[in-house]
Amino acid sequence: MIPSKPFSSQQTTSGFKPQNLWSDPIARAFSLTALTLFGLLGGVIASANGAITLMWACFGLAFLAGGIPAAREAIHTLLSERKLDVDLLMVVAALGAASVNQAEDGAILLFLFSLSNALQDWALGRTKTAIRALMDLSPEGATVIRDGREQWVTLEEIKKDDVLLVKPGERFAADSIILTGSSTVDESAITGESVPVEKEPGGTVFSGALNGSGVLRARVEKPAGESTLAKLSKLVEQAQAAKSPTEQFADKLEGPYTIAVLFSIPVVFVMAHFVFGLELGAAWYRAMTFLVVASPCAVVIATPAAMLSAMAAGARAGALFKSGAALEALARVKTVAMDKTGTLTIGKMKLVELKTINGSYDDLLALAASLEQHSEHPVAAAVVSAYRGIPAKVNDVKAIRGKGITGRFEGQTIWAGTRVLALEQHAALTQEIQSQLNELERQGLTTMILGRETSILALLAVADTPRDDAKLAVGALHRAGLRVAMLTGDRRAVAEHIAKDLGVDDVRAELLPEQKLEVIEDLKNHGGVAMVGDGVNDAPALASADIGISMGSGSDAALESSDVVLMKNDLSRLAGAIQLARAASNMVRFNLTFALGVIVIMGFLALLGKVPLPLGVIAHEGGTVFVVLNGIRLLAHPVKAQDFSSKPQHPE
Repeated sequence: MIPSKPFSSQQTTSGFKPQNLWSDPIARAFSLTALTLFGLLGGVIASANGAITLMWACFGLAFLAGGIPAAREAIHTLLSERKLDVDLLMVVAALGAASVNQAEDGAILLFLFSLSNALQDWALGRTKTAIRALMDLSPEGATVIRDGREQWVTLEEIKKDDVLLVKPGERFAADSIILTGSSTVDESAITGESVPVEKEPGGTVFSGALNGSGVLRARVEKPAGESTLAKLSKLVEQAQAAKSPTEQFADKLEGPYTIAVLFSIPVVFVMAHFVFGLELGAAWYRAMTFLVVASPCAVVIATPAAMLSAMAAGARAGALFKSGAALEALARVKTVAMDKTGTLTIGKMKLVELKTINGSYDDLLALAASLEQHSEHPVAAAVVSAYRGIPAKVNDVKAIRGKGITGRFEGQTIWAGTRVLALEQHAALTQEIQSQLNELERQGLTTMILGRETSILALLAVADTPRDDAKLAVGALHRAGLRVAMLTGDRRAVAEHIAKDLGVDDVRAELLPEQKLEVIEDLKNHGGVAMVGDGVNDAPALASADIGISMGSGSDAALESSDVVLMKNDLSRLAGAIQLARAASNMVRFNLTFALGVIVIMGFLALLGKVPLPLGVIAHEGGTVFVVLNGIRLLAHPVKAQDFSSKPQHPE
């Protein structure tokens, strides 16, 4: 009933293109269902007209078209997995109905069972196609520029540092950095971003992204086999192969439950005949009715229908779950712990303050950038990137380790650095300047003094600033009833300043990687913990938490250690992913409760003889189809933080 093997990334994913009708499993399933219905209707009409031979021929067609696929599946499961499944129950029930001259009921059973299987295949096919479509984005090759010549190469031949020539309408064959040209690039299939992104020199592009109207040259950062899309494909395969605890339980239950139902049939038959005094035919009919309504089809399909649909919805929106177990774990989370650098912040220094003391803002920024362009320090890079003009030429530049940098400009010495460097330049650090520096540093900012000769010209402050979506993400998590903790190795002053700005509940600063593990264990005392990170030093904490969540641009170690990947590096999707996980968990509970309820109620009524076989068939197979279609509704579930209302929600 349920496809058990994960899709291979080598399979075609661009949509099914059969050579003939029978090469498409779903088309074949619906065709056999149609043949079963044709035989059923033909048999009913022939019976009404007294054409007995034709009746049995039509019912025989229904039994062959509807029964042989189920029998083959039952035999395959028995031989390969050494277990009995619901397909065997349905075949036995249909043959049992025919054995008491109720071939019509047997044909009805096989038709509805065949129809439910076809609908299940179609529904799960829709779900898996939504996931597999992500793997159909890689082109067969790309145009690269080597030795000044353009040449077409296959994906396997693309190497790191190759220069790709990407024309309008073409997809990027590897993760790249734009060298020349500008264009809009559609990364929606990878990141979930619905609006094309403007790309200019220096911008990064994921493999599989679709180029818009411009001609671009881009340097390959990773070979095609190591690209974001390749990782995504691998993770999708792992996700489909892995099962949640609930799915594993249902799989373990199916075999023993099937055996129990089969052994209960003679018990029901004996009791109906010898205890309740029914005739042999009526007693056997009751036993067959009980067999039908007691079969666990809906129970078996309830969890994968919801889990696969939720995984597909998340993957389309850029939140990739590696397994159904990850969905279940995320639904139980009470605390979200986040790394600071690269997760809550952009991971790059930015000039946030320039206090002028002697001169104009623009002139002093230009002077600072002209000097700092000669330094490779992250603070210098922040100053240079803040200046939009062309830096002036500075001579005799000297970098002084741990202190700053000096140079000559227009015949005078200019310098930028620490208090120590200012004192060495004989600059006067007045009480007012000291007070301003202290205030900036209390905010967690890294400060620098800019001066000329013995004069102090300006105070500059840089910081790793929060992501644009960080505050939205933290707010959405709070509205979801979750606590948010920050785990960082950075200075406490820096961490507390950012935490206060974002509204983080718990700050743990100056942590070594092994200390993050201790914090995770401590947070687990308050319930399930999700850890969000992107760096190599986050990998142990990601693995130790109840569920690890990594940023798509994170290190390989973080991606491997995590259970969920935010492909777009968009924290605002995190609360939506949790909402999706909760919806999937609720859906599974509802589906299982409904399916078990149908079995218990209809089984009890069948034992009392209150349910005729056709009604039992409709209740059983109708419940199975309902569970499948109910689960597939999760395909349309949004994964956006802004979908949360302002009313607080609480985890189940």
